[in-house]
Amino acid sequence: MSLKFTNTLSKKKEDFITINPNQVKIYCCGVTVYDLCHLGHARSYLNWDVLRRFLIWKGFEVKFVQNFTDIDDKIIKRAKKEGCSTDELSERNIDEFHKDMDTLSILRPNSMPRATKCLHQIINFIEDLEEKNIAYSNNGDVYFSVDKHKSYGKLSGREIENQIDNAAGRLKINQEKSKKNSLDFALWKKSKSDEISYSSPWGKGRPGWHIECSAMVKQELGESIDIHLGGSDLIFPHHENEIAQSEACNGKELAKYWLHNGMVNVGGEKMSKSLGNFTTIRALLDEDISPMTLRFFVLQTNYRKPLDFTEEALKAASKGWERLNNCLAFGHIYKTKDQNINEINLDKPIKRSINSELDKNSFKLLSDFEKYMDDDLNTSGALSILFELSQPIRKFINLIKEKDINEINQDELNQVFKKWELLSELAGVLGLKVNLKQETPKNKLEIDTDKIEELINNRSLAKANKDFILADKIRNELKDMGIDLIDKPKGYTEWRRF
Repeated sequence: MSLKFTNTLSKKKEDFITINPNQVKIYCCGVTVYDLCHLGHARSYLNWDVLRRFLIWKGFEVKFVQNFTDIDDKIIKRAKKEGCSTDELSERNIDEFHKDMDTLSILRPNSMPRATKCLHQIINFIEDLEEKNIAYSNNGDVYFSVDKHKSYGKLSGREIENQIDNAAGRLKINQEKSKKNSLDFALWKKSKSDEISYSSPWGKGRPGWHIECSAMVKQELGESIDIHLGGSDLIFPHHENEIAQSEACNGKELAKYWLHNGMVNVGGEKMSKSLGNFTTIRALLDEDISPMTLRFFVLQTNYRKPLDFTEEALKAASKGWERLNNCLAFGHIYKTKDQNINEINLDKPIKRSINSELDKNSFKLLSDFEKYMDDDLNTSGALSILFELSQPIRKFINLIKEKDINEINQDELNQVFKKWELLSELAGVLGLKVNLKQETPKNKLEIDTDKIEELINNRSLAKANKDFILADKIRNELKDMGIDLIDKPKGYTEWRRF
C-alpha cells in the first residue's frame, strides 16, 4: 500500500508523491504568541510531530518549518494590559511554547521564522502583488483584490459570489470606502498612533496576518511545497488567502497537499474561553495527566476527526499508557551484559532499522503498523499494533516474576528482546517515550508555598543588589523543587509548578 493523505484541496484521499524524490518540504502554521498554548495546540502539534517522525522513519528527507506570529492585535492588546512591550510579551511566550512542546516530546522544527524578523520579505511580496495590479493601497492600508484571483475559494469550496453572507462573521466585513470589495483582505495595516509600527513604502504600519505565512513559506522553502499543515479552523479565511496571494504572486501552486486536523471539544462542547472549558497544556499537565498520557490520548483518534476531552477518556488513556509503558520499560530493566540492545532516543527522529532477525509474526505486525500509518496516519490502528507486540512481552514479564531471568533459555530471551526493540522503535515513530520511574501527579506533591515566596523575595533582593550569582542559585533551587519562575514587568514574579 502506498502512502496516502486526505487532501483538503481535492476533498479526497490521494497517493503522496513528492515534488522532489525522497524530499518533503512542510510548512505548519504556528501560534500567535500572546498567551500559553492550549489543548487545541497540543492536539495539532502532536499529530504533525507524528507525521514528521513517520516520514523520516520511511526514509524521506524532511524540512519542517513552523512560524511564530509575534505581532498582531491580540499581542498589542495583551502587552498594553501587562504594561510591557510586544517584544517582551512575545519572547516570554515563545519560551513558554518551547517548554510545553519539549515536555510533550515534540521535535523542534528545522526553522521557526517570526513575522517581525521577515518584514523585508513581506514588504517585497506585497510590492510584487502591487506591480501585478492584484493589490492596491489606500491611505496607508494595502489590500488584496479577491476578484482578480479567479480560483479564490478552491480550498474551502466556497463560491466567491456567496462569500459575503458566508464569511461575514469571520471577515468582519468592512463597509469603509478604503476597500474596493468587502471581501478584500489586508496585506499591510496602517498603525494607530499608540501602536507599535514598522516603516514601509506605504507609511508606518504592520503586516496583515495572512501575508506573513506566504512570505515565510517562500523565504524558507521556496515557491512550492509538498505539505501545508494547520487546524481546520484555518481553512477559511487564512489558508484560502494564503493560496490566493502566493499563487497570484508566484504563478505556481503553493502546496500539493493540505492537511487539517479536527477541532477539540471538552465534554461535548467546543473548547472556548467564553464557555469556561478552556484549558492550557500547562494546566492539564499540572493535574493527574502525564505528557505521554496526553500524547497517547490524542493519537487514539484520527487527526482529521473532532477530539473530545473528558475526564473519563483521559483516565482510560492513562491506564492504557501505563500498560504500554510497562512493556516499553522491559528492555531497560531486564537487560543483561549479554544483551546488546538498541535504545531509542526520542530527542531525534528515528530511522527505520533493518529488523532482519524478527520472527514471522513480528514481521507481519511491522507491516501492519506501516499499512495503518500509510492510510492517512491511522494512529489508532498503529496503537493497536503496539499492544499486540506487547502481549508476549507482558507474558514474559510475568514469567520472570516467578523465576530468575538467568534460568530462561537464551534463544527465547533474545527473541523477546527483539520484539521489545521493535515495540520501542514503533512507539518512537509515534513519539511515545518510556518512563522508567513511577510518575507522581504534580497536584499530589506537597508544596510549601511560604518557602517558595520566601525564596522569591530573597531572589528579588539579590537582583536589586546586583548579586546575580545568588539570584541564579535561588532560581535553580526553586527549579529543583519543581517551580518555574516567570518575571513580569515592574519587578513582579509569578511562579508555577512544571
